[in-house]
Amino acid sequence: MSNSDIEVSVVIPCLNEADTLETCLQKAHRSLSEAGIQYEIVVADNGSTDASPQIARSNGARVVAVSRRGYGSALMSGIEASHGRYIIMGDADDSYDFLECPKFVKELRKGNELVQGCRLPSGGGTVLPGAMPWSHRWIGNPLFSFLARHWFSAPIHDIYCGLRAFTKEFYQQLGLRCMGMEFATEMIVKASIREARISEIPISLHPDGRKAHAPHLKTIRDGWRTLRLLLMCSPHWLFVIPGLALMLAGALGYVLVFGGIRIGPATPDAHTLLFSSAIFLCGYLSASFSFIMKTFALREGWQKDSRLMGRLYEWFNLERGLLAGLACTFAGLALMAWAIFRWAQADFGELDYRSTMRIAIPGATLLTLGVQTCFFSFFSSSVGMWRK
Repeated sequence: MSNSDIEVSVVIPCLNEADTLETCLQKAHRSLSEAGIQYEIVVADNGSTDASPQIARSNGARVVAVSRRGYGSALMSGIEASHGRYIIMGDADDSYDFLECPKFVKELRKGNELVQGCRLPSGGGTVLPGAMPWSHRWIGNPLFSFLARHWFSAPIHDIYCGLRAFTKEFYQQLGLRCMGMEFATEMIVKASIREARISEIPISLHPDGRKAHAPHLKTIRDGWRTLRLLLMCSPHWLFVIPGLALMLAGALGYVLVFGGIRIGPATPDAHTLLFSSAIFLCGYLSASFSFIMKTFALREGWQKDSRLMGRLYEWFNLERGLLAGLACTFAGLALMAWAIFRWAQADFGELDYRSTMRIAIPGATLLTLGVQTCFFSFFSSSVGMWRK
């Protein structure tokens, strides 16, 4: 059989999986052979020190040695070395049943670009007793899957499921980069952003068959990496919402002070202005970062372009940003000069801090806001040059 005849490549990442690898390979061989599918099996060995490579070769698999450690790194190398039009990836711990491979091929033949397995009951899957830690089943996986559905419109219920299939052509378009366990999440996010044809099929998760060592997945480390990835891929939730909330809270403090509004026995004054300014500036900084991160995400394929961002790019340019920044800067300097003038009128002696700080604090805030805007304008223009 020539490489051009191969329809499906089963890619299995492997790191010391001698306990279970043979079982996985035999199941893959059996299911695909009985279905009459032309296939190959690629074991991406990530530096095993046990008999895993020998077991793979003796069971008809092609072994690809991957020196750079990491789940994503192993899969990337295995996929790149594969020859099939379709790729099925799955772990070597016998928790996934490779007898289900033909189900994935069937969905790909229908025109789907990504077929995601689902182990959770919410998507029709089955988790057998002892197959998944309670924290993964009831907290981590549902939470991250929820975020993927609502932040990126991902049509899936089990973001971490490692048994999935996709066309190699589509995979090459995604430009995946994550080397660790978050590789699987990156694939879902980028596929959803591209509005790919994604289907989800229920599967069963079996207890891990390893005996020689514990699972490679580390709950806290890999959970944090997933959350970090989702946040970095969604500037709206990471920067925009918190930024606008902080700016609104800061502006509210100014309204209370200059509007003479009392809250019960409390009378907001200079101290309220001080903290309100700090809160507002933090919010402005966060909102500014959102624009830069959105630009970067668009360039890297993490986000799809939108009419709103298009209009912002049309309206905002370096010159307008500098004019706004300089206007704030000079307004701040004017207020600070006024405060100094009043101090000079008092022969640089003691002042009524209640009235003076109502001038000095807004002045310092406007000055800081203006300088930040000028620097932000230069930085965002540099990052956004690729659009022109």
